[in-house]
Amino acid sequence: MSEYPSTRCARSLRRRANAPEQKAWETLRQLRAEGYAVRRQVSIEGLTVDFAIRSLRLVIEIDGAIHDLETIRQNDTERDARLRSAGWHVMRVPAETAMSGDHLIAVVRDEIAKLQNR
Repeated sequence: MSEYPSTRCARSLRRRANAPEQKAWETLRQLRAEGYAVRRQVSIEGLTVDFAIRSLRLVIEIDGAIHDLETIRQNDTERDARLRSAGWHVMRVPAETAMSGDHLIAVVRDEIAKLQNR
């Protein structure tokens, strides 16, 4: 059976997830019990995002130190604009926050509450 290139890419990214992404995945899966299906390495608008909650159109990106580089920051800005123009809300979370499960789940729940109160 043939698979889409984006599926192969997502699977590869899942296998190579760094520590903050792995910790974030462990933490964000808790939201499933609250009715939010969190997916990881999701293809949206031809881009692969770290995490997404499709029902809320929420993208959660985990940003390590490399995102401080100017070229990466410019790329992030373009990606965010593309996602927002397609109706997605983009949340960028520093890797340090992702490593603290309690902190990460709190900031994501806050963001969910804001989206639901719009």
